[in-house]
Amino acid sequence: MTIKIKFGPDNQVPPVIQTPLPPRTEKVHSSINDMVGIGRLRKTNPSSMDKEKDRDKEKDKDKEKVAEILAELESFIGLVIVKRLIRDLQAFVEIQRRRSQEKLIAEPLVLHMIFKGNPGTGKTTVARIVGRLFKEMGVLQKGHIIECERADLVGEYIGHTAQKTRDQLKKALGGVLFIDEAYSLARGGEKDFGKEAIDALVKAMEDNKDNLVLILAGYSQEMDWFLQTNPGLRSRFPIHIDFPDYTIEELLAIGKMMFKFRQYELTLAAEDTLRFHLQTLLSSHRYAGNARLVRNLVEKTIRQQAVRLFQKPSSSREELIQILPIDINMDNL
Repeated sequence: MTIKIKFGPDNQVPPVIQTPLPPRTEKVHSSINDMVGIGRLRKTNPSSMDKEKDRDKEKDKDKEKVAEILAELESFIGLVIVKRLIRDLQAFVEIQRRRSQEKLIAEPLVLHMIFKGNPGTGKTTVARIVGRLFKEMGVLQKGHIIECERADLVGEYIGHTAQKTRDQLKKALGGVLFIDEAYSLARGGEKDFGKEAIDALVKAMEDNKDNLVLILAGYSQEMDWFLQTNPGLRSRFPIHIDFPDYTIEELLAIGKMMFKFRQYELTLAAEDTLRFHLQTLLSSHRYAGNARLVRNLVEKTIRQQAVRLFQKPSSSREELIQILPIDINMDNL
């Protein structure tokens, strides 16, 4: 750039320095598609702030799902101790996760369980809840449940059992393997193939401890005996949950709920009759304090009502809904 210095006629006047202006440039209008800037980058590449918001939304969704699952558990009649233990487990898992995030020592999440109780006391239902809950809490990848018993695990010849057991374990990865009447695996003694199934299960518990929850279920006394047959079993199942039999009031509430779900209503006299039959069941049947017998009684009652109404040429809406004392009986139950 050339700088011009101009002197005036009078030497006492300072010279004038003239600097030429820079050449004018024409504005170039770019199309919106050619422009690249922060605003456009955000549309294609989310910022860290956007990603953080997405993670927060996912966490909120998970919390909502956990709350829904726990609300479903609370809606079950009875099972007070079971509900409390499941909430304790939820708290334990969550706090260990928080400790890990803060680089603190966290207890290992060994969540294999023993469910002890009579048939129909809610063991399988709670196992399904556990799978879904652990899935939403990030403990399990899938949270599904594979239900099996001795026949699904034990083979008929040497080597067959290990393969059958591994097949069931493979199906259960990422979820819960629920084995009902698990004590039957040890009833045959040392030479029985059931021992081979137990060995395969123990190995899988170690190999897949971060992606499998094993739940063994059965009668209380039989499960206590089963755990004594193998000293290593008890230590591998730190969580033991007892499922008590239902009381008469709980059984009555379950029965009324089952009728309501099917759009039937008990008259006051029918409710008294149902209570009487349930009390009779409790005093005469070894495993009467469970929901399964109540369900059988409800279904039999509905069939009896259908037979009664079938004798009439037509029925009103009220008659179709109403359950009378004559409809309820325990014959051949």
